Amino acid sequence: MPRVLLLLPSTGYRNDDFLAAAAALGVEIVAAANHCHRLAPAWGFAPIMALHFDQPELALETVLREIGGKPDAVLAVDDAGVELAALLAQRFGLPGNSAAAVRRVRDKLAFRRLLEEHEFPYPAFHHLAGGADPQSLVRALEFPVVVKARRLSASRGVIRVDDAAALGRAVRRVRSIQSRADRDAEALGLVIERFIPGREYALEGVLERGLLTTLALFDKPDPLDGPYFEETLYVTPSRLAEKIQGAIREAVARACRAAGLTHGPIHAEMRVNDEGVWLLEVAARSIGGLCGRALRYFLGRSLEELILRQAIGAPLALASLGGAAGVMMIPIPRRGIYHGVEGLAEAQAIPGITEVRLTAEPGQIIVPPPEGASYLGFIFSRTVSPAAAEDALRAAHRLLRFDIRAEYAASAASAAAKT
Repeated sequence: MPRVLLLLPSTGYRNDDFLAAAAALGVEIVAAANHCHRLAPAWGFAPIMALHFDQPELALETVLREIGGKPDAVLAVDDAGVELAALLAQRFGLPGNSAAAVRRVRDKLAFRRLLEEHEFPYPAFHHLAGGADPQSLVRALEFPVVVKARRLSASRGVIRVDDAAALGRAVRRVRSIQSRADRDAEALGLVIERFIPGREYALEGVLERGLLTTLALFDKPDPLDGPYFEETLYVTPSRLAEKIQGAIREAVARACRAAGLTHGPIHAEMRVNDEGVWLLEVAARSIGGLCGRALRYFLGRSLEELILRQAIGAPLALASLGGAAGVMMIPIPRRGIYHGVEGLAEAQAIPGITEVRLTAEPGQIIVPPPEGASYLGFIFSRTVSPAAAEDALRAAHRLLRFDIRAEYAASAASAAAKT
């Protein structure tokens, strides 16, 4: 039985999907996770379940001490574990990307420098060091610009700024977000880059010995123009002209070669306008959240199963059933405490809707971007055409009525009574 070391984020959406895929394939999973190292002993967890994914060299030594033998493959479920997975694959002599390549594409500043070095289209960008005054860059900036945390994902810590007056506020906010999410925040600083107009798209693929196989190209029908960049709809197959789709595939493949990525899942985001294809990111991981479930009909199996098959050296065996599919990451309209939803049965009854999966829990504090990095849930559609898949998602979403209440209702009422 193949044995796979799987790096599971403690708050990951996809842990269960990977474990189910492993069971279907008869793959033994050796689990490692990043639960709190202070609480894990009280929960009875072994040290391998309380790794510091963001300190991969330290975590590497813990895994080597605890695992008990060499696995057949190492996989990270999401972005947090990819560098550790690369280090482990290198140490075990297994196929995988180098840690240097993974670090290069995870870091927005390093990736922009890579694009510049290899003559890709790229926006004018600047590094704002930790603690530096953003006003020192104003003369060099061409507004609108986008202020970005360097290693966060899912639109967290990303804000569009239209003029110099708003720059300082945005920088303070992104610095605060990054400081809570990244132990290296001060040393990293921020990226400030020119805003790229155009529509966004996403490519899902796998690399094998440096060759890219495209699994799907997604349209993002909603404009993502800021000031925040919460993603909502993904629909595939793309409605772009084949010539532009080919240009996207070539740009992603060339960026992977330039970065030194050679093996495993790839998720790339890009904007397209009259000037061409502008890569926003190329990540050494698969699509986030539960969005991969939209691809089941196109792959003939789950995305997680396909990734595991590649990891253990089994044929990919793709078997598209045709048609179109889409997913909506249900946006969080405002910060507050989630209490529930109405209209779920009606939304699930919309023709073309295959599943409405709510992931927020009653009593949970929910936060939209740029601070938050989660969703209320996911809606999936399966139809004959991309337009129909998009329409079904929008129709289902309109029927959902979410109960989101203020965090401090009692305090607010008390204050109002005193005025």
